[in-house]
Amino acid sequence: MSASLPRVLVLGLGNDILTDDAVGLRVVEAARECLAGDPDIEVKTTTEMGLALLDEIADRDCVVLVDSVQTGEAPPGKIHEIDSLELSRVLTTAPHFLGIGETLALGKMLGLAMPRNVRIIAIEVADPYTLGTKMTPAVEQAVVPAVERVTAQAHRFVKDLKPVG
Repeated sequence: MSASLPRVLVLGLGNDILTDDAVGLRVVEAARECLAGDPDIEVKTTTEMGLALLDEIADRDCVVLVDSVQTGEAPPGKIHEIDSLELSRVLTTAPHFLGIGETLALGKMLGLAMPRNVRIIAIEVADPYTLGTKMTPAVEQAVVPAVERVTAQAHRFVKDLKPVG
């Protein structure tokens, strides 16, 4: 692992001009202040997806990904937490974290240092496709509770990385 990279990455995914699809970006931006000052945590947002995420997640011990999801089985605003091992069982139309499992596997095949722990916090959305900068009310209301989950997970990862003793 590169000594210059923080061990935990909190990464918000989304598109800030597609209504609810911006939720991952907004949650992580709101979490930035809560996580500031911890040298083991880096907070970033990106509009990239798929293989482009390899550059972001390689050489990290742990990653918290935050994104929108549309399962059709939960109301807008529901917050899902998904372990990277569970990804193959998730049926969704989220363009950003679809393929995260495959991206992690490819990174390992390429010999890259992939995170050993990945946690996805995905907010169920109503409208991820309409051009606009305002999220629907249910999704907007999920931002604060999602920030709490993201910061708690990032702190858990840091705590788990510290040597006991």
